[in-house]
Amino acid sequence: MVTAVQICILLLHSKAKCRSVSFQTELCLLIIMVTGGVFMYIVSRPKPLSDGRNQALTKKDATVYPPGYLRFLRRFGEGTYRGWLNVQFPDTEVLKPFAEYGLWEHDEDSPITEQQIGECIVIGTTVDGDFLAVHPQTAGLLWLPRHAVHVKAISLQVREQEDDGMYALVLDEVYRQVYGISQEEAVYYEPWTGTRSHLFLRLPQGQDQLSLPDLAGMCQADFPPDLSIETQYACFLFYRQLGGYVRLNYAYQQEVAVFYEQDAQQAFAVMEQWLLSKGCEAISGNNR
Repeated sequence: MVTAVQICILLLHSKAKCRSVSFQTELCLLIIMVTGGVFMYIVSRPKPLSDGRNQALTKKDATVYPPGYLRFLRRFGEGTYRGWLNVQFPDTEVLKPFAEYGLWEHDEDSPITEQQIGECIVIGTTVDGDFLAVHPQTAGLLWLPRHAVHVKAISLQVREQEDDGMYALVLDEVYRQVYGISQEEAVYYEPWTGTRSHLFLRLPQGQDQLSLPDLAGMCQADFPPDLSIETQYACFLFYRQLGGYVRLNYAYQQEVAVFYEQDAQQAFAVMEQWLLSKGCEAISGNNR
């Protein structure tokens, strides 16, 4: 089996492309291999867990949680997976009030009762307000949707081997069962470092003005990204030097955002000046 270290060495001597995804060189510390030969790009260096949180995870009953979840948290910390799901530490409190809200319908086919909602442990959330949870007395995962009335049970295949990236495969399976489709874009994880800053800009529209796709192409030519993801809605250009990425929002036609680590000020300044030279106008920026 090829190890993550061997993969990184290969990446230093080659360039791999797949559909809308492209990898560049010098990513030894930012790419791992997920079980099954899939690469996962780590946007910035994960923030080391405190001793208290490490000890808390060690005391957790691993059988309650999905395969690889606790190991993933210890390795990468909390963060956002593929821009979709927030991977969080177990939260036993957040759903307790929901047992009385009557947000979801329950019948004989429901995986849990209304009372058991308050006993669930949340391990993930989406930007839409959905919850990914477990219940100590229920096998598999539970999906509590924000905009639907039924709690969904998610069954997982038993995997014999566990590694740092196994939980990524679990989340991909959750996505497939919830939405009925698979994500085709690259796999990436954005750790919550607590030292992230951002700048929002706009590219004015008008005659003889660049379009966002044009700007994206020029940016890739002048600053070859370590990873790029492009869809009809947006283009993400990831850079190791930024510890972040440039996001061009095709859907809004004008919005450009730069996300970067606070210790990457020099790389950020170069990117900012380049964007301004192409006609972008700064809107706002701060830490997050």
